[in-house]
Amino acid sequence: MLRVLAVDDEKPALEELLYLLRADSRIRSAEGATDATEALRRIGRALEAGPDGEGAIDVVFLDIHMAGLTGLDVARLLAGFARPPLIVFVTAHEGFAVQAFDLKAVDYVLKPVRRERLAEAVRRVRDLVVALREPQRTEQPAPAPETVQAAPAGGAEQIPVELGGVTRFVAVDDISYVEAQGDYARLHTAAGSHLVRIPLSALEERWASRGFVRIHRSHLVALGRIDELRLDAGATTVRVGDAELAVSRRHARQLRDLLLRHARG
Repeated sequence: MLRVLAVDDEKPALEELLYLLRADSRIRSAEGATDATEALRRIGRALEAGPDGEGAIDVVFLDIHMAGLTGLDVARLLAGFARPPLIVFVTAHEGFAVQAFDLKAVDYVLKPVRRERLAEAVRRVRDLVVALREPQRTEQPAPAPETVQAAPAGGAEQIPVELGGVTRFVAVDDISYVEAQGDYARLHTAAGSHLVRIPLSALEERWASRGFVRIHRSHLVALGRIDELRLDAGATTVRVGDAELAVSRRHARQLRDLLLRHARG
């Protein structure tokens, strides 16, 4: 159950966001702040009280354009803390996606906020919170790291995932993109997503020959699954199915070259 702080200096937008968040069964509490100063004050008190203290905050849903300090300013300030809350940006502006993900945002939700899109952001936050808390549990041994396994000769490479205590296998060819979540990686397929305990860097090295390319510190994408490349106000994004993913500046040129070669081939 997540404890949420939503920050937006437009009261109607804040009230709508809080309404949608409170309607989600995965949210324990959702409080609002109408400016960055108030938000930082509340977050400071929450950090002093600790993760189990009164007023603790797991995630901040944060507008970008606000009077005074912007949402990006708030995120930069929070980056200086040892264990800051997670951040989801909620904004009407597409052009800040690269900066947002460079600040390690979990998600970037565009206004007007759709219930389904917000639910996906909540899912990402919840899964990451669970993953970050798992290593701290001492009453049970930590799960052994997942390893990529290959099927018998002639078969497709597969990776084991845990589903309700049952190990199943996902074909690498079915994976559209991979999302870094701490020491874990989330595999996204058309049928759903799966969290595995493998660093994104390990998958990048292993799957380079299968057409997976790094587009951001947080994302590895199957080249053949990219439906659209967009350049908007200097920010580059790709569309993979229903997902829109930021491309960092250092990877943008290489990605464009690879997509051109892939199209010609």
